[in-house]
Amino acid sequence: MRCSKCGTDNRKGCKFCTNCATALIAACPQCGAPIQPRDKFCGECGAALTTTEELSIDQLSPAHSMQVTPEVADAVSHPNGERKMVTALFADIKDSTELIRELDPEEARGIIDPVLELMMGAVHRYDGYVAQATGDGIFAMFGAPVAHEDHPQRALHAALAIQDRLGRYNEKTNPSGLPRIQARIGINTGELVLRTINTGGHTEYSPVGHAANLAARLQTVAPPGGVVVSENSRKLVEGYFEMRSLGAMPLKGLAEPVSVYEVTSVGPVRGHFEIATQRGLTTFVGRERELAQIRQALELTIGGQGQVLAIVAEAGTGKSRLLYEFKTTVPTSCKILEAFSVSHGRAWPWLPVLQLLRDYFGIEDTEDLAARQKKIDAKLRTLDTKLIDVERYLFALLGIQEGLDQLAQMDPQIKRERTIDAVVRIILRESMEQPMVLMFEDLHWIDNQTQALLDALSEKLVNARILLLVDYRPEYHHAWGNKAGFLQLRLEPLDGENAAQMLVALIGNSLELDPLKHEIIERTGGNPFFIEELLRAMFDEGVLVRNGTVKLARALVQLRLPPTVQGILASRIDRQPTQHKQLLQMLAVLGKQSSIDLIRRVAGRPEPQLQQTLADLRGAEFIYEDVTPTGTEYVFKHALSQEVAYNSLLIEQRRILHGKAGEALEDMAASQLD
Repeated sequence: MRCSKCGTDNRKGCKFCTNCATALIAACPQCGAPIQPRDKFCGECGAALTTTEELSIDQLSPAHSMQVTPEVADAVSHPNGERKMVTALFADIKDSTELIRELDPEEARGIIDPVLELMMGAVHRYDGYVAQATGDGIFAMFGAPVAHEDHPQRALHAALAIQDRLGRYNEKTNPSGLPRIQARIGINTGELVLRTINTGGHTEYSPVGHAANLAARLQTVAPPGGVVVSENSRKLVEGYFEMRSLGAMPLKGLAEPVSVYEVTSVGPVRGHFEIATQRGLTTFVGRERELAQIRQALELTIGGQGQVLAIVAEAGTGKSRLLYEFKTTVPTSCKILEAFSVSHGRAWPWLPVLQLLRDYFGIEDTEDLAARQKKIDAKLRTLDTKLIDVERYLFALLGIQEGLDQLAQMDPQIKRERTIDAVVRIILRESMEQPMVLMFEDLHWIDNQTQALLDALSEKLVNARILLLVDYRPEYHHAWGNKAGFLQLRLEPLDGENAAQMLVALIGNSLELDPLKHEIIERTGGNPFFIEELLRAMFDEGVLVRNGTVKLARALVQLRLPPTVQGILASRIDRQPTQHKQLLQMLAVLGKQSSIDLIRRVAGRPEPQLQQTLADLRGAEFIYEDVTPTGTEYVFKHALSQEVAYNSLLIEQRRILHGKAGEALEDMAASQLD
C-alpha cells in the first residue's frame, strides 16, 4: 500500500507508513467512511467495494494527504492559469503557539495533526480543494480547480462541519487531559487567478487575488469556534444559512472597514426556487403544453396505470416552477411527497429518501428519536400490520438506535437491499389507499442509494396508482427509457414572445426599456433564471431603479454577469475534458460563430481529433453546426456560455489567441485573392 504523503510503497497489511508513520486508512469512495481490508461493501452506505489492496492511491487517507478527484488532478496538471470565481476558506487553530510551546515537536504533532485531518476531511466532503496546510491551519478553495455552481454554500457547510467535528473531538479528548482546541474560520467569495507553479519537482496550485487575502483577514476577527463571511459571500448564500451582523470591522492591510457576518446555523432554504418563491414568483408563461402532459399522466395514474414522467432541461429553464404549478392542480384526494437532491448531496447517502420518509411520516426536525420512532410505528400499524417487520430498516435509516442495534451485524449489501424493499413496499401499500405523486428533483445530483431505490420502484409501477415525477439536466442518464408508462418532456428556454412577456411582468412595458429587453433576451437565450438574475444585478448596481415604474438610471455600458449565472455555466464548462474546454475557450475568442477553416488554422489539431471534439461539444449543447453556402460554421448555442468561457482565460491568453486568429484571417484572405 503506497503512502500518499511520502510515496513509500509499504508491505501488505501495514497500518502506518514505514517511512513517515502516517496512518494508512482506506476510505469508501462513495461516502468517505473508513473501511477494513476485507470489506466487500461499505458499512456506512452499502456501496460495493474493491478490496483495500485494489484501492487507488487517492482512496488512502493519511493525515495530511490532499484527496483529489481525477477532474481536480487533471485541472491542476496544466500550467496555464485561468480566472475563476472562487470561495476561499481560511481555518486557524486559536492560540496554537501557546498550546504547543512547552511540548516536544512529536507531542505537538500528536495534538495538531488530528485537528488538521478533521479540517481537511470536512473540506473534502464538500469537494473543496486544500491548497495549503500550514502548521496550525488550512487554506481551502471551493469552485477551483473545478467549478461548482454552489461553491459558496459548500464552503459554509464545510466550515460548520469543521466546527462540529472539532467540538466532538474536544469531547473525546478532554477527559484524557488534552487541551481544548478551538478554530476560527474566515470565508470570502471573489475572482482569483489560479495557476500551477512547478519548483524543484514540487507542484503547487496557487491563487492570486484580493479574494483570498480578504478571507485570511476575516479569519483573524472570527470569534473562537466561529465562522465569519464577507458581504460578497453573504449575498450568495442568503437564505441558505442564518447569520448575524458583526458590523463594519477594520482589517489589517485594508483602508476601509469591511462588513462582517457570523454564520450561526444552516437556514431553511433548499434551492434557487425557494428563494424565488420568497421574493415573489413572476408570471408563469410558455409552459401550457408541458403542464397539460403532466396532468394527463396524473389522470392515467389515478386510473391505475402507474407513470414515470421525466422533465429534462438545462439549469434555470424552469423545471421547478413547472412542478410547482402542477402541484397547485393536483386533487386533494392524491398524496404528494417531495424530495430533492443538492449539488453536494452525493456526500449524504439516502438524502432524498430521508426527505421523503420525513414527509410521509410527518417527522419534524425538533422531535427527538423516541417521538420519531413512535410516529413511524403508529403510521405503519394503521396502514398495514404486515409492514411492522420493516420498521427496523426505517429506524436504522433515520438514525434511531433500536434499528441500528438490530442491524449492526447484517451484511451491508443485504441491509441496503432490504431497506430499499421496505420503502418500496410502504409506497406501494399507501398507493392502494390513495393515488400518490412522488416528486424527485435534480436527479443529476442523485446519490447511488436513492438511484437504486428509484430503479427498484420503477419496476413496480405498472399497475400502481403512483406518478413518479422527476426532473434532471441532460447529463443525467437512467435505464427507464423502455419501460411502459415512461414519458420524457424536454423543456426548452422561453421563445422570444414568452421571454418578452416575462420581462413586461418584471419591469413593465416602457418603450424606453425595449432595447434593454432585447439585449437581455439575446444574451440569456430565454432562460428564465438567467433573465431574473441579470435584472437583479442591474437593480443592485443602480442601472435600473423602481419608483412606481422601472426606469434606466444611467446608461448601460456593460451588463455584468451575476455570480449565480457564472457559477452554473462555469460548472458545465469545467465538467468537460481539458482538450474540450480549451477548444471551447478558443472558440469563445473567435466569436459567436466561426468557420471550420478558421477553427482548423487557430486550433492546430489533427483533423480527426478536432472533428471528434467539435462533435462532443455539439452533443453537450455548447455549440451547433450551421451549414451555409460558404461552408460550415460553428455557433455558440448561448451567448452567456461564450462569455463565461472567454472570461475564464487570462488576458495574456486572450491576446495570444486573438493574435493567432488575426494571422489566420489574413492567410485566409490572401488565399482567396490567389
